[in-house]
Amino acid sequence: MSSVVVRNLGGLVSGRLGDDVRPVDALRCEGGLLVSLTDDGRAADVEIDAAGAVAVPGMIDTHAHVVFADWTPRQSMIGWIESSLHGAVTMMMSASEVHLPGRPSDRAGVKALAITAQRSWETVRPAGVKVLGGSVIIEPTLEESDFAELAAERVGLAKVGFGAFPRQADAAPLVRAAQAAGMIVMNHTGGASLPSSSPVTIDDVLTLGCDIIGHANGGTTSLPDDALPLLFEAPGAIQLVQAGNLRSSLAILALAVERDALDRIVFATDTPTGTGVMPLGMLKTVTELASLGHLRAPDAIACATGNNARVLRRDEGILEVGRPADIALLQAPLGGVATGALAAIERGDLPSVTAVLIDGDVRAMRSRNTPAPIREATRTR
Repeated sequence: MSSVVVRNLGGLVSGRLGDDVRPVDALRCEGGLLVSLTDDGRAADVEIDAAGAVAVPGMIDTHAHVVFADWTPRQSMIGWIESSLHGAVTMMMSASEVHLPGRPSDRAGVKALAITAQRSWETVRPAGVKVLGGSVIIEPTLEESDFAELAAERVGLAKVGFGAFPRQADAAPLVRAAQAAGMIVMNHTGGASLPSSSPVTIDDVLTLGCDIIGHANGGTTSLPDDALPLLFEAPGAIQLVQAGNLRSSLAILALAVERDALDRIVFATDTPTGTGVMPLGMLKTVTELASLGHLRAPDAIACATGNNARVLRRDEGILEVGRPADIALLQAPLGGVATGALAAIERGDLPSVTAVLIDGDVRAMRSRNTPAPIREATRTR
């Protein structure tokens, strides 16, 4: 891992709710970590002139339908994760490898798929993006003892909502077993997205009690309006996704603000799915919900970074000394009204991504997907 100095910043967004933009004009990364928020004048292996861009944590997609390597069979596309890097995504969490052709549903096959995916993603990082993979699909063929076995094999994620249960709430005992084994469990919410699955109602959500209420705004079909306040009676994080219902997202966001519960909101894409591949899905969700939901840009970014990291029990997602140096530089887009990236987000314009670092390594400079910036970041060394 090389040492990196970024100079001429236009501030820093921490990734913590409620924090104002910090007046940071430089940062230094060494050994994969953020080690300083000042410029001591020392040379580094890599030096970047940010040209006034704001530093934000790399975004964490908490609902990505990964399968194996940088390939999605649902859209027959290779390279979608690397393309997401150009949308400021530095980490994604598997929402289960459900789109694998011929996905098994028998007990042995379900466990084998989860372990195989976990082993694969443990060593594969497309374009450097960290993928938390291997999410066991909770099927009625599984037994409670299976989750301790899977956890011992380093499978740390589980997904409920695709299994062949008459009612998804019937999976609650298996959810408890997975949680007791230390797994982070996410449920599907809303209408059925696969022919073999069934809808997940608000009663199912409350009974299941998962760690993450997956696509609470629908995946893609949303819950009834009168069910939305009940989401806040469930214990888990409330996930809003790009592939869901925007109207429902805005209603849930308003409820969270009203109840001082913004810390429970996490953003995700729920892609690739039938909706498609959306490399800018996280940035688009941040921008839409900040501008239409009247949310400060730093808080919208926190819902895509720090909030997500906390739910996933990760050190990423917050920019502070001693944490992993997963960083994106955002700049105002050329031709827009805003003169800064955060102002652009708040008025509904996608910002430009001018650099992305993962563990302090420069993985991309000028994004090939976002609009042209008013000023380019450049490598000076």
